[in-house]
Parts: sequence; C-alpha cells; structure tokens
Amino acid sequence: MTKASGRFTIGGDLEVNRLGFGAMRITGKGIWGPPKDPEVAKQVLRRAVELGVDFIDTADSYGPFVSEDLIREALHPYGDVVVATKGGLTRTGPDIWEQLGRPEYLRQCVHMSLRRLGVERIDLWQLHRIDAKVPVEESLGAVKELQDAGLIRHIGLSEVTVAEIEQARKVVDVVTVQNLYNLGNRQSEDVVDYCEREGIGFIPWFPVQAGALARPGGPLDEIAKEHEATHAQLALAWLLKRSPVMLPIPGTGSVEHLEENCAAAEVELTDDEYERLLKAAS
Repeated sequence: MTKASGRFTIGGDLEVNRLGFGAMRITGKGIWGPPKDPEVAKQVLRRAVELGVDFIDTADSYGPFVSEDLIREALHPYGDVVVATKGGLTRTGPDIWEQLGRPEYLRQCVHMSLRRLGVERIDLWQLHRIDAKVPVEESLGAVKELQDAGLIRHIGLSEVTVAEIEQARKVVDVVTVQNLYNLGNRQSEDVVDYCEREGIGFIPWFPVQAGALARPGGPLDEIAKEHEATHAQLALAWLLKRSPVMLPIPGTGSVEHLEENCAAAEVELTDDEYERLLKAAS
C-alpha cells in the first residue's frame, strides 16, 4: 500500500517508501513507560510492515527505551526494513525532555541503541537536539567517530535551522533532517526547500496536524469529501506532494489508525487542490 507514496534514497544507498512509521506513540502516556497493551503495539509494528512500511523512526528517549525494545521484539531481524533511531535527550518523567549532547553521553546512546535494537550497525542515527551547551563540533565529532568505526551507517539531525545544518555538515554528512512541519504549521519551510536543493531527506514530525484548516466546511473538509478521504489522509497526501524528499512518519498505537494513515499513499491531489490548501494555510 505505502509503495504508492514513491521512493526516496537516504544517503545514496537506503531506498525506502516515502510514507514511513513513527514509533513514539507505541509507548505509555507522556511517552513514558510501556503501552497499555504491548501486544497491540507489536501488532501495529507488524501490520505496518505488511502494508509496505520499510522506514520506521524511533528514539532511545521514547519510553525511554520502550519503543526500541518493542521494535526488536516485533520485527527483528529487520530484513529490508530501515530502523532509524535518535539520541541526545534524557528523560526524568512523563513529557519531560532534557537536551544532553556531551560526547560521552552520545557514545552511550549509540551503543545502547545497538544493543536494544539487536544490530551491529544503525542505518540512520539522528541527533535528537543540538545541545546549546556543547559545541556541535564536539557532539557530532563523537558521532562521526562511531560512524567511522562502522557502528552508524548514516547521520541525521532533528529540529534544526538551515544555519545549524550547514554548521553540522562541516563535521558530518547530514542525510536527513527531522523537524516539526505539517499543513497547519510550516515554520520549517526554508529547511524543506534547503533539503530539497541538497538532496537531504526531510522527515516531518507531527505530520497530520492541520490546525484551523480542519474546521467543518473548510477547504480541507471539501477536498477530503471529494476524495472520500479523512483529514489526516489529505494532510499526508499534501506533504507527499510538497517535495520529493519528504518522508512523513505518522505514528499511532492503533492498527485501525495505522491502516488509515497508510492508505494516504494512494490519495493523489491535483495541482489545483494542492494550491488551494497551500493558500488556505498561508
């Protein structure tokens, strides 16, 4: 099903379907602790792969550790599925996220993710946030050493500006960027454009949010009815049309919602529909 989203090659050698799965919501409330029913979470992961998802995004801070553990239990060995993870945040309670970019901590993040995911090399490891208290040359320098040692295949960034990407690219080859971006919040527009020019994959988190556009009778509502699609499906279809480097990763803890999200790959917006939504969101 998700093959209809098209393909993108991460870092020149990791080709994936452009509609992936974000594994944050398979944890407990506040992204803390295990989900209410771990077996359902594993069913969601397995069903995602059945539907053609071959790009799964997680992080060591989701749970913490819960998401990575569940992914291994449900899917290992991964075959053609690319499992991307992140490090650089610490957790002390529900909905609490603290940046920590010290080199020794990032080395620990990578080694522990390798162990939890059950792999010898992480296909895509992303710095969850740039720590303002640590020079990026030091934090990413440590990650580059791990890449040179064969423990990381590719490196990405999360929640960064164009200037920060360019600074990071002086230290490592940045192949993906993961920022908040959706139809209702396009604050990273310049980053999307930069990534498209540079051939860098752009992973929008919180991809189905549509904000005020989702109001009854609005343009999103009208076009959704024309396609017999949901608002979430239309929001995802808009992202896929926005740029060929776009890699949406909608997440859910429900098989039903997963199937609905994956069906968005088959929703094709016309140029006119895309522009109507673009103008309405401006």
